[in-house]
Amino acid sequence: MDRIQTVETTFKLTYTPEQYDKAVAYIEDMKKHPKRIFWLGKKGKTDEELIYSHIAHRILSGFYNNYDPTFARQQIMDMTNRKVLD
Repeated sequence: MDRIQTVETTFKLTYTPEQYDKAVAYIEDMKKHPKRIFWLGKKGKTDEELIYSHIAHRILSGFYNNYDPTFARQQIMDMTNRKVLD
């Protein structure tokens, strides 16, 4: 079996005030449920980090599942990739 390769990718995304507000509400709701899988790997993150992470996840998941190139051009402003060397 071939070895799995790793790529480090950085995105520059835009988001609407509505997307930000929804992310804030989501993080506030998750705080009420500290045992959810959502919290794995997120210990020590600030609310702002969690909010931006959620916005990015929603934007990128949406494009993965339902790609609309017109909308993508508006929200994904830049993407930089580089292969991670071991």
